[in-house]
Amino acid sequence: MTFRTRLLIAFAAGTAAPLILLAIGVRREMDARLTAQYELRVDALVGMIAVELEREAESIELRLAALHSEIDGDNRLRSGVRGDASERRYLLDYAGVAMGLTGLDMLQIQDETDRIVSSGHFRNEFDRKEPGLVALLAATPGGTALMEARRPEGKFLALVRADSFHVAGTRFTLIGGTSVEPDFLGRLAPDEGFSVSLHYAGGVIRADPGPVTSAFDSAGVAGIDGPTGAAARPPTGDGQVVRRLPIAFLEPDPRGGGRVSYAWLSVAHPLSPLRELQRSVDVWFIAAVSVTIVLAMLLAAWLASRISRPITDLARKTALVDLDRLDVEFDTARGDEVGALSRLLAAMTGRLRASASSLREAERRATIGDIARQVNHDIRNGLTPIRNVFRHLSQIERDAPDMLAPVFDERRGTLESSISYLEALASNYARLSADSERRPFQVNPVVEEVIGNAIARGGATVRASLGEPLPAVVGDSMALRRILENLVGNAIDSLPAPGGEVSVSTELISGAPYEPGVRITINDTGCGMDEEQQKRAFDDFFTTKKGGSGLGLSIVKRLVGDLNGSVQLESEEGVGTRVVVELQAVNGQL
Repeated sequence: MTFRTRLLIAFAAGTAAPLILLAIGVRREMDARLTAQYELRVDALVGMIAVELEREAESIELRLAALHSEIDGDNRLRSGVRGDASERRYLLDYAGVAMGLTGLDMLQIQDETDRIVSSGHFRNEFDRKEPGLVALLAATPGGTALMEARRPEGKFLALVRADSFHVAGTRFTLIGGTSVEPDFLGRLAPDEGFSVSLHYAGGVIRADPGPVTSAFDSAGVAGIDGPTGAAARPPTGDGQVVRRLPIAFLEPDPRGGGRVSYAWLSVAHPLSPLRELQRSVDVWFIAAVSVTIVLAMLLAAWLASRISRPITDLARKTALVDLDRLDVEFDTARGDEVGALSRLLAAMTGRLRASASSLREAERRATIGDIARQVNHDIRNGLTPIRNVFRHLSQIERDAPDMLAPVFDERRGTLESSISYLEALASNYARLSADSERRPFQVNPVVEEVIGNAIARGGATVRASLGEPLPAVVGDSMALRRILENLVGNAIDSLPAPGGEVSVSTELISGAPYEPGVRITINDTGCGMDEEQQKRAFDDFFTTKKGGSGLGLSIVKRLVGDLNGSVQLESEEGVGTRVVVELQAVNGQL
């Protein structure tokens, strides 16, 4: 991720996060406060409805009391309830006439046996018994309750109270009330922002005949026993604030008895204005956040260009700097941090120029020293057979002068081979590089030549086991001779002073997983090496021989690599060492 991208992301996040947090906080605070206000309004309306219901109950009570006083002076009614047949029609019509005069929507007169003697809301109720109704109404707290009554067109719900009067020692009960219909509920909540509904065992009555959702529609609370005298507070939800007011509901049993349960008057205030306000606030916050993010990103882009352009230019110049190109200029007139960095880079390149000059001189001297040590090592390997031949000839001249000529003829090949070896080395070092000419050659002749030169060294026994036939390998035969001279010479030098044995073998490599090639193995019975010495055996200038240069095995490893071969060393301290060189056959074929 680029610096510019990081800066843009940081600016966008840094400006958007506080605004989003502010929007969430404002939205929650607004929701909490407005919801609380709605709840207070609903609670206040519920209190007003409770007071209004009490007033309605008092009004019913007053109208029943007035009717009671009227009955005390109405001899025709008193005669009718005593059974006077001439007043029977008057008795049947009395409740209807009285209901019209008092403004009640329901009125019936019952005797002590719960028989209806007159009914104003449904004249045909005459002589029907409604057992337990008077007792249930008397047991209702406050004496006011809801009940279902019948009209000719069907059932209706009424808010009722009871009063009683006596005729000739017989007690009669007046049960009157007001019809509870949508208009009645609408009068309880004149504010259009509220919805009022009544939930009872027979169904639901709403002030608004349209569909209104409330906490009762799904809960099915109608007819459930509950407390009276207080509004219940179901949790606010479903997009509205809801409160409910319990009202006693009479459920008389035609067989006698019955029970007093509860209907619930539900008052709800929708939260749609709050939701509309929230949506409007959300739109403005989104617009504000979007504009702020755009402005922040534009500012970040401008700052990034001001910062990243000079840094990019510095990076481009720095990428050009190496040991072969230290002339890059970092001069600047800027006085800020970028200018300070430019001046530091300029000072650094100056120091690098001085250090590079010193380093080249040191490398030149080290290279000359390495070449000198390698030349010394290789020449000593080439001179060893010559020195051994001359020692042998000197011994023959001293002990058997007449054998000098035959022995010289016998050892002439060793001298010529060693001189050719030294001439090839001189030619290679004159070019300061190995001969790059690669030709196929046979391994066994090179091995035989090296072994022939080595047999005359000290009292070591050098044995050869050469496999036949072997495929040709491609490369420089001189490189292989240098490899074997070093390995066989090291093996002889590792032998104990009297005796010891070195064996050199060649064999064919074939069959999976090996590529076709030649394996050369050099074994000795010398002192061997420990584990630490084996790990460092091929390192430059590491040696275990007194006066050794430490270049022999490192030269072997490099030359084997030039031949595209591999070399492995295995050794056990006090037992001996085994070195295996593997070379690929020409074109990988036998």
